Amino acid sequence: MPMLCNPFMPDLSNRTCTRGEVTLDNATQVWKSFECQTTTVSGAEICTTVGRVTPRIYGQMEAGVTVSQGLYRYGPFLIQLQDCTFVRDTFTTINQNYCPDLQRYSKWVYVGLVMVSSAVMLSLIFWVIYARERRHRAYNKQFVAEHQPYPVEDKPAPMAPNA
Repeated sequence: MPMLCNPFMPDLSNRTCTRGEVTLDNATQVWKSFECQTTTVSGAEICTTVGRVTPRIYGQMEAGVTVSQGLYRYGPFLIQLQDCTFVRDTFTTINQNYCPDLQRYSKWVYVGLVMVSSAVMLSLIFWVIYARERRHRAYNKQFVAEHQPYPVEDKPAPMAPNA
C-alpha cells in the first residue's frame, strides 16, 4: 500500500513526491483498491476478501486526507487573512485599478461621519441638560406647593387697600 506524500520539506519548502508515494489529490482513489470486505467477529472487523484496509479504517484515512488537502490548498489564503495582507492587497488593488479617487472621497466620507457623530454627541449632551433642568423645575414646583402655608383654595382673600 503506497504511503501518502508529504508536500513539504522539514524547512517547509515544497517537496516533490518520490516513487511509491501518492499525492493528496489521488490518495483516496489509490487506497480504495486496497479496501476489503469485512465481517464482524466478536466485535472486531475481519477482512473476508483480498485487501489490507477495512472500510472503517479507510473512512478514517479518507477523512484525514480530505482535511490535509483542505489545509494544503487553503492554508496560504487563511494565513493571509490572519495577518490582513489579503484585505490590504484587495483594497490596494481596488484603489489603484478601479477607484483612483477613492482616497480623496473616503477622506470626505470620514469628515462627514465625524461631523454627524459630533452633532449626535452634542444633541445627546443638550438633551441630558434639558431633561435635568426640566426635572429640577418639576421638583421645585412640587417643593413650593408642599411648603405653602395655606392650600391654594384656603388662602385668605386679598384685602382691599382702603378697608
